[in-house]
Amino acid sequence: MPRTIVLIHGAWVTAASWKGFRRPFEAAGHAVHTPTWPLLEGRSAAEIAASPPPGFGSLRIEQIAAHLARQIGALAESPILIGHSFGGLLTQLLLDRGIGRAGIAFNPVPIAGIVPGPTSLGAIGPIVLRPNGWKRPYAFSRERWARRFANAAPRALADAAYESYVIPAPGRIFYQAALGLGTRIDPRRRRAPLLITGSDRDRLVTPYLSRAAWRIQGRSPARTDYLDLPGRSHLLLAEPGWEQIARRALEWIEGLDDD
Repeated sequence: MPRTIVLIHGAWVTAASWKGFRRPFEAAGHAVHTPTWPLLEGRSAAEIAASPPPGFGSLRIEQIAAHLARQIGALAESPILIGHSFGGLLTQLLLDRGIGRAGIAFNPVPIAGIVPGPTSLGAIGPIVLRPNGWKRPYAFSRERWARRFANAAPRALADAAYESYVIPAPGRIFYQAALGLGTRIDPRRRRAPLLITGSDRDRLVTPYLSRAAWRIQGRSPARTDYLDLPGRSHLLLAEPGWEQIARRALEWIEGLDDD
């Protein structure tokens, strides 16, 4: 059955990061929307990287969630939410508010109550240890992007992504995520099905974090599934083999009609 699908991007990328991944969903007849975060509308990745919008560094998770909620509320039907990284966290926050008929959280940034492990702490350390880092955007260098975000992708692909849709990220959201501020959910409230994924080569959101989210979300009366995606990095939706991941997501969505 054709559905409305909203793809929610994460930090360090624009909505253009969904360009390839959205195609199988559209080919299956689904209507796909790719909203972006506050302050980013109408700006290219190059423009944002060259001059981040005023106030972008201190943007809060609550502001991003509210912005997305308004856009989703304008749709003709309740959509299936699919988020990656911070988008996976935002997907869970929106489902917690009763927004969305189902959700997929690809390698999501932790909800409150999950303590990051050493790999993830090492990734966010340079961000949160900066002077006034909660007010400043943080940009990946090309090398750090390839090493941390795209470590399972061919270097040429990592470089192409960096040129096409990589941008700085608001510094404040990393403090919030680390301290569990604005990221708390009550799984008992959720009535929409949820799928969470993890990847063993992810150097930002490790499988430990994904499984911890799944265990917390498992307290919901709604369906809660976990999918292991071995051999994938944090760039799993664009690196070689992404078509298989899209197919698994489509299969899960189609299975909702059988519930």
